[in-house]
Amino acid sequence: MNFRASLSTRSAFFTSRFPELVLALMLSSTACTIGPRYSRPSAPVPPDYKEQTPEAFKETSDWKQASPSDGAIKGKWWEIYNDPALNALEDQVAISNQNVLAAEANFREARAAVRVARSGLFPTVTTGPGMTVSSGRSGLVNPGSGQVSGSGGTATVYTLPVDVTYQADVWGSIRRSVTAAADTALASAADLENARLSYQATLAEDYFELHGVDAQKHLLDTTVKSYREYLELTKYRYESGIASEGDVALAETQLETTNAQLIGVGVQRAQFEHAIAILVGKAPAEFSLPEVPLSMTPPEVPAGVPSQLLERRPDIAASERNVAAANEQIGIAKAAFFPTVTLSGAAGFASSAFLQWLTWPSRFWSVGPQLAETLFDAGKRRAQVAEMQAAYDSTVATYRQTVLTAFQQVEDNLAALRILAEQAAAEDKAVKAAKHSLDVTTAQYESGTTDYLSVISAQATVLSDQGTAVTILTNRMSANVLLIEALGGGWNASQLPSKPSLTARLR
Repeated sequence: MNFRASLSTRSAFFTSRFPELVLALMLSSTACTIGPRYSRPSAPVPPDYKEQTPEAFKETSDWKQASPSDGAIKGKWWEIYNDPALNALEDQVAISNQNVLAAEANFREARAAVRVARSGLFPTVTTGPGMTVSSGRSGLVNPGSGQVSGSGGTATVYTLPVDVTYQADVWGSIRRSVTAAADTALASAADLENARLSYQATLAEDYFELHGVDAQKHLLDTTVKSYREYLELTKYRYESGIASEGDVALAETQLETTNAQLIGVGVQRAQFEHAIAILVGKAPAEFSLPEVPLSMTPPEVPAGVPSQLLERRPDIAASERNVAAANEQIGIAKAAFFPTVTLSGAAGFASSAFLQWLTWPSRFWSVGPQLAETLFDAGKRRAQVAEMQAAYDSTVATYRQTVLTAFQQVEDNLAALRILAEQAAAEDKAVKAAKHSLDVTTAQYESGTTDYLSVISAQATVLSDQGTAVTILTNRMSANVLLIEALGGGWNASQLPSKPSLTARLR
């Protein structure tokens, strides 16, 4: 008898305390996290750049080899060109370029997704006040008192429930979802920076290409004036009986051919100008740039050491954060093998009399945990884990490929700058030699010891060499810009927002 009484007392105790015990168990179990821990994947990093050796640099000054502590390009990298017009255009890219604005909106979307995922860590509270009018012979049970409010006719019940639902993150699935969303948001932030860098570099490249066309135009314009003077000289010699009519025809042909080339460069210039207008967020009809022949030489660019590149490239940072997010998805998939624990509760007021609706005797409450576990799914969860593992492996391969591509781009442009500098030096010598040859040939023609065909040949050689020199200079400036872009444009992974800031309230 005493044993039964004791058992009854214990049963009553555990029944009354069961919700509290379950809640305490859930809260104490949130330290458990299912799934792999994340670590950054390894990537091939050479000790030094192949194209950045002392032997490669000793005859050029377009770059410098930097030690790990050397100051890299920072902030507004385009200011190293000391071009106010370029500076003004670059400042407009971040605020007016539509692709950059789209990337910024994508980041805000990803940031909001972090808050959506984080809300799963907290209870959901809902309410639904209502009034129910019913009629029937069986009577109506008052939710508040548990008594029949009517055995027939019409009965009215007023309710004001407040429902609370909370899913305990026992296995860390929700926390991993928050972490994955945060990593995705950081990847989006890095994508935004990469978009800024890409379009700013494209603008600088188009800007120098445009002024390279201006230099070609200036060269052709000067040449046309020179050829016109030669034509006048040839006509004078023809009228004097020294030159033949064929010489005059040759001079006219050369003049008009070069004039046609001069007109043709306008197409290229217009296209570059239109492209720059779009980059700064303007319609081509509303934008124009004055003609300024390209004359500057590429400034020095500190390349640093290869190990720094992993922190300086926003696309590498974005790829690495995608790997981290994929790692969290594996943990989420594995957590599906374990049961979910949900605590539901309800409280409020219910009464059949409106005046007694919100009184203390009309209160009601209920609370209870729920355990849910999938017993059979035909291998669905195992397949989902395998799917997430494959997705993770894919992001790792993409990350490593991004790193390799970054090194390739740096090496390509280091090599381009080195080789183009050597080519520019050789071409300068060729231009000087061609000009000297033209002077000698012109003097011989004026003295009557050679024909005009030799003069035309020498003139064509000078124009060709001068045009090649302009093209080389333009290519050097483009390679200089592309090297800065390949090095990250002064960006650093430390500039990414912190994970706590991603959950800050949005305005």
